[in-house]
Amino acid sequence: MEWISCIIFMVMTLGLICAWSMLNLLWLRPKKLEKLLREQGLHGNSYRFLVGDVKDINKMEKEAKSKPMNLSDDIIPRVSPYLQKCLKIHGKNSFIWFGTKPRVILTEPEKIRDVLNKISEFPRTNYKISKLLISGLAIHQGEKWSKHRRIISPAFHLEKLKIMTPSFFISCNDLISKWEEMISSDGSCEIDICPSLQNLTSDAISRTAFGSSYEEGKRIFQLQKELGELLMEVVTKSFIPLWMFVPTTFHRKMNEIDKDIRSLLKDIINKREKALKTDEYIMNDLLSILLESNHKEIEENANNKYMGMTLEDVVDECKLFYFAGQETTSVLLVWTMFLLSRYPDWQQRAREEVLQIFGNKKPDFDALNNLKIVTMILYEVLRLYPPVLGLSRNIEKDVKLENLILPAGVEVFLPILFLHHDCELWGDDAKMFNPERFSEGISKATNCRHSFFPFGGGPRICIGQNFSLIEAKMAMTMILQHFSFELSPTYIHSPSSMVTLQPQHGVQIIIRKLKT
Repeated sequence: MEWISCIIFMVMTLGLICAWSMLNLLWLRPKKLEKLLREQGLHGNSYRFLVGDVKDINKMEKEAKSKPMNLSDDIIPRVSPYLQKCLKIHGKNSFIWFGTKPRVILTEPEKIRDVLNKISEFPRTNYKISKLLISGLAIHQGEKWSKHRRIISPAFHLEKLKIMTPSFFISCNDLISKWEEMISSDGSCEIDICPSLQNLTSDAISRTAFGSSYEEGKRIFQLQKELGELLMEVVTKSFIPLWMFVPTTFHRKMNEIDKDIRSLLKDIINKREKALKTDEYIMNDLLSILLESNHKEIEENANNKYMGMTLEDVVDECKLFYFAGQETTSVLLVWTMFLLSRYPDWQQRAREEVLQIFGNKKPDFDALNNLKIVTMILYEVLRLYPPVLGLSRNIEKDVKLENLILPAGVEVFLPILFLHHDCELWGDDAKMFNPERFSEGISKATNCRHSFFPFGGGPRICIGQNFSLIEAKMAMTMILQHFSFELSPTYIHSPSSMVTLQPQHGVQIIIRKLKT
């Protein structure tokens, strides 16, 4: 019977070890981190078992989304009500709880610059559930990130983007034609611009990423959109330890969609690999440039089997092309038209510049970069309505950040929206639309402080920012050439965080065909 006693002893020992590990994970460790943060003058709520502040965050955001707000660009109370409350109660040196993990809020530009520049000390926070939507370069760390950045960079050089400009034009021209068909006999019509601009940017990324395969690419976009909607349903629970391993209906559905996306992408990639081997193929889309760059990387490092990207790596980068290339540009265009509808004087100034440079001719790459007023407007839109509300960074080992010693296990959060709306950094008109502040460039507008970072910053700054801005300039140039527009009385002002910052109930605009 001794063997039975041994088994019982082993089971009890394992049980005690598991119980201790869970106690440490769910209570002792969070309380220790809380003590360390408070000793350094940081303030926040006391840790609450398992969920932290997530319940209150969800409750306040749900309440905020249940009703519209007045027509104002002071959107923080509706978009980030809990964070606003936290900073008001606890001050700028504060933290909040995402499940068992404390998140320190950084509001000083100097500290934010340090975090964005020190990518090894402050690696990107990656939640398992978000990897289904945001993959590739955006989530890699260390040597893998360096390798992927090196391979992908050629696809986003300005000379390559210049080659892609005709694809932007085709997508924008399709939008203009569709809107012209909708114009009634009085020369106007009312439309919700959100679906149209989403279709525009999905069509543009499909053409520029996959060239002749863009129709297949559009199917991928539809699946990505469905995946994003499912993700928003479950994201708040992802902070609960081990929750991702629970086989819920949502998890199964998301995994099925991801499998379909990967299958479609692999088909496109395999076809492109074959096409690249023929002498006739012209390399002028993101996928082709990426594959060619990858082949060079492998050839130059033939003795290292770990160099270059695998097929799965390329699939992940293509998924990222879709999310970053479509989602962020579409919301930038939506909020740009929204603001120009409310400020007709700026709409007219932008149109006069466009007509002076292009007249009614097709916009070209070089001249797009000469648009000063349109660029000022786009920067101001990105300041007031940044597509991404904030960035989080992980701390894997104790790190010093100016006067703070941040312990391993903590996150830091860089609240883009709050910095962009801070009156101490931008002046008394920080919550008002004033593109003039960018008339002498970003450095002058920010007094060289790191208070404007819609595309992130440091070595990990968004590789596609020029791609997005060129596409946005092309779209706005052609819209301004053909239409004037104003906000419809039916519009309900409801900015909301849904993966990116989007209008909850769309943006209803009255467009009018310009006389030529």
